[in-house]
Amino acid sequence: MTTTTAGSKRWLIVLGTVIMQMGLGTIYTWSLFNAQLVSKFGWELSSVSITFSITSFALAFATLFAGKLQDRLGLRRLTAAAGIMLGLGLIFSSQARSLPMFYLLAGVVVGYADGTAYITSLSNLIKWFPKNKGLISGVSVGAYGTGSLLFKYINGSLIDSAGVSNAFLYWGLMVMAMIVIGSMLVREAPAGSAAPSTAGVPGAAVSAAVKDYTVKEMLRTKEAYLLFVVFFTACMSGLYLIGVVKDIGVQLAGLNIATAANAVAMIAIFNTAGRLILGALSDRMSRLKLVSATLLITAIAMLTLSYATLSYGLFFTCVAAIAFCFGGNITVFPAIVGDFFGLANHSKNYGIVYQGFGIGALSGSFVAAFLGGFKPTFTVIGLLCILACILAVSLKPPVQKQAREKGISLKPSRHTA
Repeated sequence: MTTTTAGSKRWLIVLGTVIMQMGLGTIYTWSLFNAQLVSKFGWELSSVSITFSITSFALAFATLFAGKLQDRLGLRRLTAAAGIMLGLGLIFSSQARSLPMFYLLAGVVVGYADGTAYITSLSNLIKWFPKNKGLISGVSVGAYGTGSLLFKYINGSLIDSAGVSNAFLYWGLMVMAMIVIGSMLVREAPAGSAAPSTAGVPGAAVSAAVKDYTVKEMLRTKEAYLLFVVFFTACMSGLYLIGVVKDIGVQLAGLNIATAANAVAMIAIFNTAGRLILGALSDRMSRLKLVSATLLITAIAMLTLSYATLSYGLFFTCVAAIAFCFGGNITVFPAIVGDFFGLANHSKNYGIVYQGFGIGALSGSFVAAFLGGFKPTFTVIGLLCILACILAVSLKPPVQKQAREKGISLKPSRHTA
């Protein structure tokens, strides 16, 4: 295969992954459906909004098994099957008439399918571009954010014109088509492409700098658990806000429903911008320092939402800051896991750390239910972000720690320094 042919093949895989990720990212429009379902069925808002938390938890849980399923079925068949499953979950949700059915269909089924396609297509694309992990991760998960932005308008229009139940039907059909079409364009990265770059590492220490951890080996390191805590906190902040942002605008900032709904679009815009900008930036500087900065900004924004008198501008500034940082962290963390534990088993290793996404999604709702409101929940999340910021600053990859213990002089990568 010539270099030109190989290059064209890689960018075709990028296109297929982007199409899939855009379809997968549409689940971030869930807050548009909350008030409509409450109005139609008379349920409590807090009960309806739990659906998105279940979706997020199922999404994360699916990543534990996605790597093994890919080994058995292959990437194309697995992602196509996940697209069909996700689409059917939404289509059948159009016929749901009880909360348990929404929890099962829009929550468990949609979330599990979404997580399966998300983690496998993302990890595969990173393996095709091992020297630009941050940038290519930003492209992939940026497409995920772009899908939520586009479908904010599409789903909003469907709800207005066809009603909330029929909106699920049309949404499911469109998303199914996008993911299946995207799956036809992707190819699995050859095994050799997973070797990470050793640029900037002294030749005598190359072997110490490159290590592909298995899941069991990764779980024997304390770094895996500390990364989980940091990722959990980053996800808890963003996912809790996404699920209730429209309601926060109405209740805390005094906005009307139409104006508050614009916060959904703002989250999508800044979420996507964070993914693209911070993803590319993370290839040029320490990823962990970048994460620590985003956590500090998130902490400030969360505490502002909790204690300040919110004006229109202050509310949207805080929302934009949290969404930007959340999008960036979701982008940078796949690359960090690759930096720490190698790329050969990336989808499986990242699937473990990614459980912070699902647990973080559920934790925000549970904390809010326990404390009885938005403001105390923001305070708790803000304090957790400060703790996670301190952890992120202090973390080092296992290979660097082992090298120091053995007295090996190993120049750290700028991504993890």
